[in-house]
Amino acid sequence: MNGEGPVVVIRYCTQCNWLLRSGWMAQELLASFAAELGGVTLAPATGGTFDIRIGEALIWERVRDGGFPDIRELKRRVRDVVAPERNLGHTEQH
Repeated sequence: MNGEGPVVVIRYCTQCNWLLRSGWMAQELLASFAAELGGVTLAPATGGTFDIRIGEALIWERVRDGGFPDIRELKRRVRDVVAPERNLGHTEQH
């Protein structure tokens, strides 16, 4: 699929200096879902915004979901949208 799959959009607050956290999450998602994703976009925002979407699907929202996602939980949520049949291996174990 490479380049043709869904795009993850991570909106992060520039006032809160969340770029590094967002960039790290983007890197993790691209490493885990290189074949399934069309890309990851970092979208600057303000006002404490931090959310992650795939198309219209809201995967994570900082206020709604209570802070920032653990990377395992984020990968599970992304997997459930882009490749629900896929086993994430060690990431699935607690």
